[in-house]
Amino acid sequence: MTSDFADALASGPLVLDGGLSNRLEAAGHDLGDALWSARLLADDPEAITRAHLAYFEAGADVVITSSYQATFEGFARRGIGAERAAELLALSVESAREAARRARVGRPGRRRWVAASAGPYGAMLADGSEYRGRYGLGVGELERFHRPRLEVLAAARPDVLALETVPDTDEAVALLRAVRGLGVPAWLSYTVDGDRTRAGQPLEEAFALAADAEEVVAVGVNCCAPGDVSGAVWTAARVTGKPVVAYPNSGEVWDARARAWRGRSLFTPRLVREWRAAGARLVGGCCRVGPDAIRSIASAPSSP
Repeated sequence: MTSDFADALASGPLVLDGGLSNRLEAAGHDLGDALWSARLLADDPEAITRAHLAYFEAGADVVITSSYQATFEGFARRGIGAERAAELLALSVESAREAARRARVGRPGRRRWVAASAGPYGAMLADGSEYRGRYGLGVGELERFHRPRLEVLAAARPDVLALETVPDTDEAVALLRAVRGLGVPAWLSYTVDGDRTRAGQPLEEAFALAADAEEVVAVGVNCCAPGDVSGAVWTAARVTGKPVVAYPNSGEVWDARARAWRGRSLFTPRLVREWRAAGARLVGGCCRVGPDAIRSIASAPSSP
């Protein structure tokens, strides 16, 4: 699929934002809700706009919307009907657009892009199953879950749909079917463990699913350990011939019992150079990667 965003990827590396949730938490927001950052779409959308703005002003070319955990089913559990849920999904795109309009600093002369997040089925469950996959649902059931939300997000006219944190190939097939005919390009990004998806499938097989998908303009990995990125990027580029997106976590580990992060960040400039050398065209961060890290990527030379 030809698009302005696809052309931008082809013409030069782009910088993606970092973790939205950690930026919101740093601003004092409690995200201990099943809706996670999507709760603020209803309660405090201005906070989301400010979080996006921080990343644009750190030098990001692309920000990802707050719709990762925003689903009709999840909103319904909070007593929010389908019509209002659709409005909030569209608002996630508009909030990012508003941040782009407000940005006064960043990388001069660069267009600012909005990627509408569509998280996996497991994100709606809010039980960590997006890191396991294999929900017990068939491809058809997963496609029926994803399609209505993707239709609403596409109607809001983002530059690209971010099909992200995908744990297994069944869900990837469902998402690839669900984006057909929407008229908006997409990237497909797996969460991985080593050289396999979280559900254990070889990455060669996983990426091959998107090789001939016209709607998919980039493939890659996110929400994984920084050390798992280089090999995955190389595999994605070789198997699909498409631009590659990479935005891992910081490398710190969540201690669920203590409800605290442990360890140190492993997200380093050296690794970013490795990812670009392996073929990554769109690089940023996910959980625990903040504006300072994005600023360092944006200020680094574009060549590997």
